[in-house]
This record gives sequence, C-alpha cells and structure tokens, in this order.
Amino acid sequence: MHSPHDPYVRVRGAREHNLQDVNVDIPRDTLTVFTGVSGSGKSSLAFGTIYAEAQRRYFESVAPYARRLIHQVGAPAVGEITGLPPAVSLEQRRSAPGARSSVGTVTTLSNSLRMLFSRAGEYPAGAERLDSDAFSPNTAAGACPECHGLGRIHRTDEELLVPDPSLSIREGAIAAWPGAWQGKNLRDVLDTLGYDVDRPWRELEAKDREWILFTDEQPVVTVHPVRDAGRIQRPYQGTYMSARRYVLHTFADTKSRTLRAKAERFLTSVPCPVCGGSRLRPEAMAVTFAGRTIAELAGLPLSALAEVLTAAAAGGEETARVLTGDLLARIGTVTELGLGYLSLDRTAPTLSSGELQRLRLATQLRSGLFGVVYVLDEPSAGLHPADTESLLGVLGRLKEAGNSVFVVEHQMDVVRRADWLVDVGPLAGEHGGRVLHSGPPQGLAEVPESATRRFLFDQGPTPVRETRTPSGWIRLSGVERHNVRGVDAAFPLGVFTAVTGVSGSGKSTLVGQVLAGVMADRQAGEEAAGAGEQFCASASGLEAVDRLVQVDQKPIGRTPRSNLATYTGLFDTVRKLFAQTETARERGYTAGRFSFNVSGGRCETCQGEGFVSVELLFLPSTYAPCPDCHGARYNPETLEVTLHGLTVAQVLDLTVESAADFFSGTPAAERALTTLLDVGLGYLRLGQPATELSGGEAQRIKLASELQRTRRGHTLYLLDEPTTGLHPADVEVLMRQLHGLVDAHNTVVVVEHDMAVVAGADHVIDLGPGGGDRGGRIVATGTPQEVARAAESRTAPYLAKALGS
Repeated sequence: MHSPHDPYVRVRGAREHNLQDVNVDIPRDTLTVFTGVSGSGKSSLAFGTIYAEAQRRYFESVAPYARRLIHQVGAPAVGEITGLPPAVSLEQRRSAPGARSSVGTVTTLSNSLRMLFSRAGEYPAGAERLDSDAFSPNTAAGACPECHGLGRIHRTDEELLVPDPSLSIREGAIAAWPGAWQGKNLRDVLDTLGYDVDRPWRELEAKDREWILFTDEQPVVTVHPVRDAGRIQRPYQGTYMSARRYVLHTFADTKSRTLRAKAERFLTSVPCPVCGGSRLRPEAMAVTFAGRTIAELAGLPLSALAEVLTAAAAGGEETARVLTGDLLARIGTVTELGLGYLSLDRTAPTLSSGELQRLRLATQLRSGLFGVVYVLDEPSAGLHPADTESLLGVLGRLKEAGNSVFVVEHQMDVVRRADWLVDVGPLAGEHGGRVLHSGPPQGLAEVPESATRRFLFDQGPTPVRETRTPSGWIRLSGVERHNVRGVDAAFPLGVFTAVTGVSGSGKSTLVGQVLAGVMADRQAGEEAAGAGEQFCASASGLEAVDRLVQVDQKPIGRTPRSNLATYTGLFDTVRKLFAQTETARERGYTAGRFSFNVSGGRCETCQGEGFVSVELLFLPSTYAPCPDCHGARYNPETLEVTLHGLTVAQVLDLTVESAADFFSGTPAAERALTTLLDVGLGYLRLGQPATELSGGEAQRIKLASELQRTRRGHTLYLLDEPTTGLHPADVEVLMRQLHGLVDAHNTVVVVEHDMAVVAGADHVIDLGPGGGDRGGRIVATGTPQEVARAAESRTAPYLAKALGS
C-alpha cells in the first residue's frame, strides 16, 4: 500500500489498445517524455490510460445531471493507477479553423479586450454603455449588418461575368455559368422564358441583360429540350438562377476547391462600405480606449498592443488597471512563445499549424493551475528548432510552478531536456506495447532493443549524399500572398527540395498555396484557371511537369466506415477474390455481397458497423460489440464463405504485415500491401477505422496509395511537414521512399523543420528571417552546405549542426 504522499504516478496492468499489461512508475513534478516509434503505444499510455483515468475520476465528482452535458471518454483498460493528480490535456487539433476564427478568438484575448472597452472605454456624450457582446463582430449585437461582421463584401459586375460581349448566350457569353448539363439547363430555361439566346450579348436590351445577370427571382418553367437523334428527352421543370446568384452561392457553399477558385474569378472583394472593414456597428466604433477604437487596437501587433495598454494603465482608473493587467499577462504568454508579431484580428486560416498550436498552448498555460498533470501531444510538432527553444522555456516554467508535465514527443532536443524518459516499443502495433525504459534519459543507453536509443545518443553529422543536378526549374515571379510579398522563387526539377524557416515565415503559403495553385491551374486547364495565377505575376517551367500530387495530413475519412483497406483500394481486390471462391459462385454472391457498407451481406442489426451504441443515463455513451454478429460486421451466410480458411471479417482483422504473407502470389493485393510496408505501416490492421489514425499515418497511407499507381511522366510531389508525428526511425523509412521518387526522375518539394531531412536535401529554400510581417522573404537558397553558412538565416546554425560543420 502506497502512502498518500507517494511522489510517483504508478500504473499497473495497462491494456489499452496494444499495451501489454504494462506496469510503470513515473515521478510527479517532472518533465517526463514518452517516446517510441509511431504506433508503439506511447499515446495509449499517456492519453488513453493516464489522462483518461484522471478525466474519469474528475467526472465521478461532477453531479450526474451535469455529466450528461460533457463529452466523456470511457474508463481505460487498466488494473490500477495510484498517485494520479487532476490532469489537463493538450492534444493536437487537426481541424481547420473557420473564417471568423482569429488570433483573438483562439486565445480568448478578444473577450478581455471587449470587456475593457465595455467597462473602461471612453463613450461619446449621452451614449449608453454597451455590453461586451456589442464589440464582437461574431454576435448579432455587434456585427455590421451590411457585411455580417466579415469586414468585406463580394461584388460582381457585367464585365466580370461576360468578358466577351460579342458572343451569344448559346456560344457561352456568360462565362460565370457552370459547364455541362447545368449550364445547358440555364440556357434552355432562358430560352423558354423568351430571351434570345442566339443574339450577341451586346445587342440585347440593357434591362434584359440586367435581369439575366443580377435578378434575385428564381422562376420555374417547363423546359422542352431539343431532341437529339436516337435520344428521348422528356420535358422537365427547370429553375432559373442569375449569374450573380450562382457565383455567390458557389463561392459560399461549394466544397470543391476548383469550383470555388472559378467562382472567385468573377468576384471582387472590397472593404465593406458601411463599416469600412472594421466589422462592427457604428455605436461600437464610437467608443475608444487610449484614443483608439477596438478595431485599431485589434490591428496592432501584440507587442505594440502591450506597449499601448501599459502606457494607458499607468494613469487610468482602477477598473482600467485591473482589466489591462489581465490583458497584459495573457499577451505576455503569447509573446514569450515568439508570437508578438501577430495581431488579434489576424484570421486563423492564415496562420501556420505551428502558430495555431502555440496560441492554444499559451491559452492553457495562462490558467495558473498548480499540482496538476499536463499531458501534451507533440508540442514541438510543426515548430522550427528556434521556436522549440522558447517552447522548452515555457514547459520548464510550468514544472517550476508545481505541476507535472507529461509529453508525447519525437523531437530529440526535447527528449534530451527531460527529467524522466518512458520509452515504449520496441516496434509498432502487436510488436510494441511494452515499456523498455522508465528512468532518467541517460539510462536508455543500456537498452539495446530501443529504437530511440540510437537517435538520442548518436549525434554524428548526417551522411552527405551526392547532390543531384536539376533537370530544369519552375520559376515564380512577383508572389503576393499573405505575408509573402513580391517574392521571386525558383524550384529545381528532378531533385529533392526542402523549404525551411521559422513558424509563420511563409513556407506553407509559398508551397501549399502558390506553387500548388499554379500547378493545379495548369492541370485543370483554362476552365478552372485562377487558383494560383492570382497569387503571382508570372510562372515558367510548368510544362516540364506532367502531374501534381499534394500529400497532406488531413484524415483519409471522417467515419469508422472508411479504413485502410477501402482507402487504398485493397478492399476491392479482397471482395473480388471472395466472389471468385467456389462457395460464392455456387450461391451467386457478387463482390458487392462482401461490402459492409451496403445491405446484402452485412449484418443489418449494426448496419455493418460491428458495434452498437449503448446510451447510459448519466454516464458516457458506450459502444458494445453487436449482439448478432459480435463485431464481425457481416451476416452468418456471408461468413460461411472463406478464402484460404479465413472469412472476410478475419481478413480485415489482419495486420498489413500478416496480410502480405496471406496474399502472397496475388499481384493486385501484393502491390498495395508492399507500398504500405515500405512506408512503415506494417502494424496497422486492414480494417483499422480512419478515425483511429494519426495525421502522420494518414499522410503515409496517401503516399502509399500514390506509390502503388503506375506512374506516367514527371510528377511533382508537394508534402507539408511529412515528418510531423514521426519517430526518427520512421522518418528514415519515409525519406527512403521520397528519395526513391526523385531517383525515378520525379520532383519532391517538402516544407520541413527536421534538420536531418533538410541536411539530406539537394536544394534548400529558407524563408524568414522571422514570422508574420518580419518574414515572407527568401533569406537563403542553395545546397544545404550553402544555406548553413547564410548569415541572416535563423535556420543556418541548426542546419550546420546537423551537417557537422
């Protein structure tokens, strides 16, 4: 029996996911780092077991009625945990922020600033005091009624919608209209309404042109299509939509990047004429603090805002002093993490993933909690080595304030600064799930089976490869996007290029938006041109590339029905193989019978999910295996069909590694499984739901899907931080694949912070020198050795260290 003052968190019998009855003791009041290859079980231990149990205990103390209002996780599979304080989780969020989300809303600093204006602002004589909501563009009380709090309005005109007035409507005068059947339908509806679709546009009456382009009416008429030879086309009810209405509707609602880009070509975005871009009602803009409106203060960089507030608080009233003091303390945490260049009104979609993560971290750290366990998920992910230094300072302060900091991490510089190290492995999936070392980091040197050991202690320089010679160049001139202003950039073809720079320096903007947009325009042809062209003055060298492949970390599916086998196309092969068995042919089963997504072969009780949701009053909903199929997803008749002794459910339960042996001799299946093994995903199950995969796993699955295709022509691969969430051992596996693509005469461009990857590149483009307005320039370019010597580059010293120079 441990004393109440036991200084350790002691875990006994942890069996969550792949953990193999793990026992481990972790000291409190330390910076403890959990390491191990991807899929080894470190997150299952830190988040799935320790944090989940702390959350469960907290909910036990909450009133049962209130528990129903909070999202709860179930009890973890663990025997016992003692010495566990309350816990706060900071997991990576991969969701995309909305257009109304900003630095101010992410950090909640906007709330404090609105309260300052509401309670301590200078009001015009006779004006009523406003509630804090009146200073928010995201509420009905505060939003400008003209632009609905967005600050800009989208407009269009006849010149944009009809670029060539010599054409008739039938000849395509209204360029903004959709193509194919939808455009023909609108033309036929106009014809039925009595408008001449064969006269040149400029010869139509002005009132007719105005109605066709701008009416808000949506008349419904019976259309009698012209009959084509051999085709019967029946009359139908057609609805008219003006060109302006169609463009605005498409721009606002479409999920298609290509359609949205096309619609954007016919719109101009201008500051709202009513609020002037402030997004607020006039009564809110009439209130000032320190002689400035809330919009003016929100537009200042946070470091400048802090100076204004400090000066104003010095001679202000008590209310102003208290509120500015709170604001300054909150701003201090954000600037400490190197984000003082951001302004409160900077919209979240324009932020890099590294900036977003640090903003969320700053918000949590400001809470001032004492005696809790902070469980963080790769806080250095997406951070430049220079930014990681400031992050380590903040984590150290958290520990000094009397908290325990448990971090799941792959960045060796963070691991070296740990007080305690828990290494999980040795490999992934069923070959992992054991604690190999729990103790000071130096002790890992005595654990030969650890995959982390080599990277933690062997700090030799990265082996230098022979630099490849470019086969050509893509040149972008006059790039204008976010903080990248007037930049000329050149990307070599036929080589491996790394784009580097501190968080917020413009890397993802240059590669993921401008270069990708320009290439996508060329692939889509004139019909969808515009996504990238609007961001740069000119582009050359594009004709040397036949295909563009962008590989990001977005999920491969949003429901458990999407899984590894369905995404890679492997399941199509599996279902065909089952349909070709003797039993299936005798019964007339087609490949569709073996899908769990459609009725026929699936279990109808659980609709092919394999589990059913059980609602428990006052307790979190839980999932239980389906009472009929017991998790198999299929009905008994379907499961009577076997392939080499296994049912389709048992095949889905195989790991990629086991499936490679099982399908040996089946070329279509072997190709998919081999590429998954090549990118280090042998531990995943074929039926593993997409919702259980990390961003790094999703990215490697996408890369594997691309690798198994028969490649034709020169392909440009663009990857945004492909090593995020990967252990250095997994990074080596991934880099072999990427360099293999280049050796096969393709081009690879990666946005990257891992200096080992950058040191192995042929060409480096370094942006900076800082983030935000202090970045957006190309500071250095050339071979890794050349960039490592660049005086102005913040990347140079870290790259030089990786090169051993």
